[in-house]
Amino acid sequence: MLRSLQTYKLLFLRLIIIVAAIEVSIFFFKKELLFTGVFGLFIVFLLIREMYFYVRNFVLIYNKTIASILQNDFSSDFSKHKLNDNYTDLFRLYSSLKAKENEQISKDIIYRSILNNIETGIIILQKQDNDWNIFLMNNYFSTHFNVPKVSKWKYLKNQLPALCEIIEQDNFQEIKTSIEISVNGQSNQTFVLQASRTEIFELDYFIVLLDSIQNVVEKKEKEAWVNLMKVISHELLNSITPIRSICQNLQDLVEQDSMSDEDLEDVKNSVSTMLRRSDHLQKFVEGYRKLAMLPSPKKEKIELQHLIDNCLQVMNPLFKEKNIEVVNHITFKRFINVDSQQIEQVLINLLTNSFYALKDASQKQIIISAEAKENRIFIKITDTGNGIEKEIENKIFLPFFTTRQEGAGIGLTLSKNIIEAHGGYISHNNEESKTTFEICLVED
Repeated sequence: MLRSLQTYKLLFLRLIIIVAAIEVSIFFFKKELLFTGVFGLFIVFLLIREMYFYVRNFVLIYNKTIASILQNDFSSDFSKHKLNDNYTDLFRLYSSLKAKENEQISKDIIYRSILNNIETGIIILQKQDNDWNIFLMNNYFSTHFNVPKVSKWKYLKNQLPALCEIIEQDNFQEIKTSIEISVNGQSNQTFVLQASRTEIFELDYFIVLLDSIQNVVEKKEKEAWVNLMKVISHELLNSITPIRSICQNLQDLVEQDSMSDEDLEDVKNSVSTMLRRSDHLQKFVEGYRKLAMLPSPKKEKIELQHLIDNCLQVMNPLFKEKNIEVVNHITFKRFINVDSQQIEQVLINLLTNSFYALKDASQKQIIISAEAKENRIFIKITDTGNGIEKEIENKIFLPFFTTRQEGAGIGLTLSKNIIEAHGGYISHNNEESKTTFEICLVED
């Protein structure tokens, strides 16, 4: 503000000097001092010229700087003018906006780099008037669907009509569905289509995400196989390594000319250890066979309460021994169409887990409840144990994963497979020091 005032003072001072010089020149002409008067007018001319170039340069620099800012062109160099105090605030504004523009460009480059490295097809459309332009298309979308990075919606329609028709049918509104698209002229692949619309600073954007179901499934299958092989190799090595060591020891003993009573005792202990490890391996393999060869459910109508009572009859001796209270909140009568033996196995597995979870709990209680909604039946088993640690929540349904030394680690996996074979699902939830397993079955 002070510098602007100083600029106005300098302009005003120049005007006063010019007016004074004109007055002096007129005075000399009146005194008939022609030469002096002409010299005075020459001085006035020089002063006007100097003022003209001063104002001109001042306006030009302001115009150039403002034009650069408006056009987002920060390539101009004003270093030769920076020593002039009249432009300090202007150049400070220019430098500040230039720094913000560079920061924004850097962020855009990073964001685009991230989007281009995601294995999900992404298109962002921007609305202009009544038409849509392609604001961004990531590399995965372009290469996977063999689509050039076009800028107009109409060009994309020529390349992927199936996708564009679905989006236009919903009038560019939020979508979540599956779609079949031919990729590189091959057979159709199924994709999950998710689209959302948002408005930012009065600009309308439409974001489209395409995920290949095949890729997602293959990735999950690969992860499952890797985890399974880790568990199997771990279990096998845990048994084979000591067995091999024992066999080596037995071989040394057998090769001796004579065998003492102490050596004979070592042989007995070694054989006993080998039998235990062999039994463990046999149980492990049988558990794997149960998972891999689960028979199809043989469904029949059975009353839910009767099913629960059968399971409790099996588990009650254990519950009474450990003073565990079982509360059955199921009061309504409901027939469900299931394989009773398989569902009983699931319920017994969940009740067994609750039994061990309550081992060190101060309050030992298991609550069984059920709820019917539309054509679904929800069965809940809740215990007041210590709950499932967050670190292992995503592992509890993995084959052979267990936190108990005596556990085989197939109970929950087998239960999950049985429920899924019935067309339902099983889930768990930790809340207020309580763990709840919920079974959802779809009624035929």
